[in-house]
Amino acid sequence: MSSKTEPWYIHLILYVVIAFLIFILVKVAYIDPSEIMEQEKYFKKESRLRMANLREAERLWQVKYGKFTDNLDSLIIFLKNDQSVKKAMTGIDSITKRPTNPFDNLLDGTFNPDSLVFSPKSRQRYIVQVDTTEDADTVIDRRGKILRVDKVVRIGQRYFIGCPDGYGSIGDVRNDALKNTASWE
Repeated sequence: MSSKTEPWYIHLILYVVIAFLIFILVKVAYIDPSEIMEQEKYFKKESRLRMANLREAERLWQVKYGKFTDNLDSLIIFLKNDQSVKKAMTGIDSITKRPTNPFDNLLDGTFNPDSLVFSPKSRQRYIVQVDTTEDADTVIDRRGKILRVDKVVRIGQRYFIGCPDGYGSIGDVRNDALKNTASWE
């Protein structure tokens, strides 16, 4: 009886296939999820920095105009061109000698107003809303007869900034207590 052994090249091919499958397993189970987690962490932090900068832009707009805005394009133009914004960004506090720049640099180390419009992950526009409050005041004479109803409509006393990717929000259009509050703070 002769026993036949399998040729050496079949064993080599099987070892290569096993090594390739082990590599695929490590890539799918360890490397890819860690890359996805790092990307998600980056998108979350970048989006929150952009929303915080939008909050500061809304505050500066409110100081200048007395109300908030829901127009992102006007807000970006305001950040680029208004002298009060430039003064706030380049100013130095006279007491503490610290810069008065209210804006944070993004993760790339710069502040670019054009980048505040879109979310870094989906490239969709941030959701910006303002409230509309209607107050009615009835004027009654001494005999109880209604003379007139005065209606006052106020727009832009509260604002809401939301991330289209679900990384948080700032403010609330219905509640004054949440006016400048971020959901992650």
